[in-house]
Formats: sequence, C-alpha cells, structure tokens
Amino acid sequence: MPTGTKTREPGGLHYAWVVAGVTFLVLLIGAGIRATPGILIVPLEREFGWSTATISVAVAVNIFLYGMIGPFAVAIIERFGLRRSVCCALLVLAAGTAATVFMRASWQMVALWGILVGSGTGMVANVLGATVAGRWFGTHRGLVVGLLTASSATGQLVFLPLLATIVVDHGWRAVALTVAATALGLVPLVALLMRDRPADLGLPRYGETVVQPAPKSGINPARRALQGLGMGLRNRDFWLLAGTFFVCGASTNGLIGTHLIPACLDRGIPEVTAAGMLALMGICDLLGTTASGWLTDRIDARKLLAWYYGLRGLSLIFLPQAFDGSLYGLSLFAVFYGLDWIATVPPTVNLAGKAFGEENAALMFGWIAAAHQIGAAAAAWGAGLVRTGTGDYASAFVSAGFLCLVAAAMALMIGRGLGAGRTEPVPA
Repeated sequence: MPTGTKTREPGGLHYAWVVAGVTFLVLLIGAGIRATPGILIVPLEREFGWSTATISVAVAVNIFLYGMIGPFAVAIIERFGLRRSVCCALLVLAAGTAATVFMRASWQMVALWGILVGSGTGMVANVLGATVAGRWFGTHRGLVVGLLTASSATGQLVFLPLLATIVVDHGWRAVALTVAATALGLVPLVALLMRDRPADLGLPRYGETVVQPAPKSGINPARRALQGLGMGLRNRDFWLLAGTFFVCGASTNGLIGTHLIPACLDRGIPEVTAAGMLALMGICDLLGTTASGWLTDRIDARKLLAWYYGLRGLSLIFLPQAFDGSLYGLSLFAVFYGLDWIATVPPTVNLAGKAFGEENAALMFGWIAAAHQIGAAAAAWGAGLVRTGTGDYASAFVSAGFLCLVAAAMALMIGRGLGAGRTEPVPA
C-alpha cells in the first residue's frame, strides 16, 4: 500500500466519486460522438449524393466495432490501466472525427466514422462504467452503473440539439471539428484526475474498510478477452443475456439513435426539432436509467428486464401512429420510450456478475454488450435498406417492437439455477 496517502478527500469525499465524475464526462462525450452520424445522414446525402443505405454501412460498422471492442477494452484497461487507456481512446476519437472533414468518397466515411471512431467509442462505452463501478464501489454499485450508463443519454441531451443547429448554420464539417475539439479537450482532465484503482491511493472501495491489493494482470489482453468469450459460450445464461441485449441494441442505438432524425425529416419535421426529441429522450433516460440502477439493488433484475423490453416494444409499435398526428404524439413517445432507453444496462450487469462472478462481471458484460452492438449494427443497416426500398421506416419500427416483446419473454428465463452452474473464473 502506498505510504503517506490520504484515505479520504477533504470534507470526507471518497475519491471514488471523483473517478466516477470523470468517467461520467468521458461516457457523455463518447456517446455524443457516437450519436453524431444520425445528424449527418441528410447533409451527406445532399452534398455527395450517397443513399441512406450507403451511409448506413459506415454507421453499422461504427456500431459493430463500438460493441466488439468492449471486451478487449476491459482487458486492455486491466493490462495498461484506466488513465492511459482512456486518454488514448480520446486521442483516437479526436483524430478520427477531425479527419472526416477531408473525406470525399463513401469508403472514407467507412474507414473514419466506421472503423476509427467506432474503435475509439468502443473504448469509452458502457463497459468502462461497469469497470469503474466494480473497481471503486463496494456498495451502491447498481446505482453507480445506472448513473454512468445514463451519461450516454445525457450525451445526446447536451450534444444533439447543439450539433443540429451547427449543421443548419455552418455545415456538417463544423460538427466534425466541434466533436473532435471536445474529445481532445477532455484528455488533460482525464490525465490529471483519473486513477486506476483505490489501492493506488491507499483506499478501500467505497463502502468498504479493507484496502484490496491490485491483482497482477500480466496476461495478454486478447487472450484474456477470448478466454471470457469461451467461458460465455458454454453458459446458457450468457446466450439469454446476449440475445436480449442484441434486441436492446437493435431497438435503440441502431434504429432510433440512427434513424429517428431522418424519419422525422420524411414527415416534414425539421432537424433541430427532431434532435430535440432525442434530447427529450436523453432527459427521460437520465432519470429512468438512474432509477433502474437504484431498483436493481432492490428488485429481481430478471423482472425488471421483462418490464423494460415489454414497454419498449409497445412504444415502438405505437411510433408510426405518433408520426401521423401532431408533435404531441411524438413527444409522448419520446418521454415513454426515453425512460426505458438504456435502463436495461444495470440489471444486465447485475445478472452477469451473478452468473460469472464479480471479478469477471465487466469482461463478460463486454461480450454481452458486443451482442448489443451487433444488433444495433444490423438495425442501422437494415432500417436504411427499408427506407431506401420502401420510402418509409414504419415496418422497421414495428418489427423492432415485436422483437422487444420476444426479449421480454427471454428475460424471465435468465438466471434459473444461477450459481449452481456457475462457470470457473477467467484468470486475470
């Protein structure tokens, strides 16, 4: 244990809350960058003549990598530490988004927004929040996961209306430079305040009294991540959790996060108003996901997931009718759907910890989150094809709604016999 370090910050504030606050900002900015392509679809169509389906390929690659990088991100963080890993990810994001101002061909958008930005956002995705919560908090972990997960919704709240206004007033290249500068500006803050583990400061985790020594992590990050995947593939609950999270991604990031603004434009709703609807969802999800974390500490996580997916499915089935009325109907959808946007994360992390052990919760959630992003990528691409082929998004919205109802039934099957068939831990 380090000598001469304080066990409490001035005023009794545990340093875990400082790390959580920095992580909140990182996740917020990462989510804002990830959601930016939804604003760029129409301007890119107008300037380059690319179809929605063509642009959706880059978005799908971005979303796919956003998820697939997750488990490797956990292993990289274990090997190289939080501070270095997050700083490198932010630098990648800044470089990738800034370089898009020079793109002239659709393959360049796939390379930059798809591969480079997708990899960077994957490093600062929800697996980062799960890692910080597990390392720094012994109690109130569900609440912390909820708060950190909600930051991705807050990213939309803060960024999208502003970015939509910038698109209208200054063009899409100004948007790319704005998000690049924001990512770059966060690097010094992370370098100054982020710490790897409580033991580095001679602290126990929040809510505990004993300092836990940092485990040795000499294993290759790729090997560690693949061992976790092998463990998951042999576990029934992993398939159920991954299956429900596949539907979660298809019905959120891939569909609504990517295509709601173009769908609104199809119905004559301006970009800034449409972005405001996503921002309203962000406000509601900030409340809903935080409340979900609080509930996860108290209620059966399987029942919570069933309710979340069921209500989300009904809201998506209702969405085409919401477009046919006034903005009141769309606003009602935004509130109802927003409360449930990513409220699924805290109970899913909770169930992953029960199935695979606390020491493997973040890693296994990384693989479960990969399924989330595969679903999101499929929906982003598929909805683009539907729009290009039919001229409307209605069938994509309704299909996603019915998938959510299937996920609600699957959620109730998770965890039967949890613990009895628990898999051996993955060596760290």
